Amino acid sequence: MNKRIVFLADCQSFYASVEKASRPDLDNKPVVVAGDPERRSGIILAACPIAKSYGVTTAESIRESLAKCPQLEIIKPRMQYYIDVSLQITRIYERFSDLVEPYSIDEQFIDVTGSRALYGEPEQIAKAIQEQVWNETRIRTRVGIGENKILAKTACDNYAKKEPSGIFYLHKEKLADTLWQLPIHKMFMVGSRMTQHFNLLGITTIGELANTPLDKVKEMLGRKFGKNSDINAEVLWRIANGHDDSPVSPYTFDTQQKGIGHMMTLPVDYRNLEDLKVVLLELSELVCQRCRSKGLMGQVVAAGCQGADFDRPTGFYRQMKLAYTTNLTGEVYEAVCRLFEKHWNGMPVRKVGVTLSDLTSDDAYQMSMFPDDRERRMLLERTVDEVKLKYGNTALIRASSATPPAQAQRRSKMIGGHYK
Repeated sequence: MNKRIVFLADCQSFYASVEKASRPDLDNKPVVVAGDPERRSGIILAACPIAKSYGVTTAESIRESLAKCPQLEIIKPRMQYYIDVSLQITRIYERFSDLVEPYSIDEQFIDVTGSRALYGEPEQIAKAIQEQVWNETRIRTRVGIGENKILAKTACDNYAKKEPSGIFYLHKEKLADTLWQLPIHKMFMVGSRMTQHFNLLGITTIGELANTPLDKVKEMLGRKFGKNSDINAEVLWRIANGHDDSPVSPYTFDTQQKGIGHMMTLPVDYRNLEDLKVVLLELSELVCQRCRSKGLMGQVVAAGCQGADFDRPTGFYRQMKLAYTTNLTGEVYEAVCRLFEKHWNGMPVRKVGVTLSDLTSDDAYQMSMFPDDRERRMLLERTVDEVKLKYGNTALIRASSATPPAQAQRRSKMIGGHYK
């Protein structure tokens, strides 16, 4: 029986690479993709290798990056274009295997187990993929190879990115000489806080965690986090040992969602409920519009908010169950307002969110015992959806969305919080 072979293909400095590929004049220049180049504000979303050679890193501010590299070329993000290029690369991967699973906009898993008879050994297939992506998009890819998704991801993050070829095969039988030698903070799903916890427990390398009996790991983390930490302990122990039974599936994101929500970071602190209600109405409308597009209704409405100071967190997250399922904006918005009126303590708000969950198909729903205009409102909202689908989300807006607190028109120019 053939050994299972999984790739994690990662596009190098994806956003910056896409920009350099589309503009030859940027070829030998340090390029970053960042918030607002004109205002010199925002954070670095991606930096090309030349920019990184000056010490520029992702997630730092434009101001910090310019101090390191004054000649930095700052490009405004074009999220829709990046999505289009990502889909183009997906189609290239699909020439080599029908088992391609997106992990992020620039990373995808590929199961090539059944492709070896046609394309050769894993390293040969990885090289062919790299060449094809480069020839068609001028974007470089790194490929981690393993027997499962965890090993492929680990191979890419810790080894392939450092190899001149951009390819590394992490063999499971050789973990003692490779993965287990790495410090614990290099392990997938272990951040700075978990690293501190492991170090306090005397675990400093991935190998030390892997070679600790599972029951012992559960006991150690249980003393730190309580009995509910058993599942997390087993997940981390399995990652350290390179165990992963999950398949590479093109349909990972096709299962019915448990909830549909929108969260928005506001440009300034909001301090009064009337201003917040303008944004909450817009969020309620977005959530219901998405539900209707998927043929879904929900019965549980959740809403929440956060302040801007993460060192002194403020805000709340609460939910309530409605008497019947709905995807009508007015009904969801009414519940959201009730939650805010009851639970918001008046502290400044920088982030707000609305979610509709406990979803079911809208093929059948409970009718009201009393005469109302619900059917008319449902027809009206579906008609508005059709107009927006054809002409854009700002083709029809509520009067409140033309007021200063509103965010709908600004958000319509964005994808995932970044400009299209």
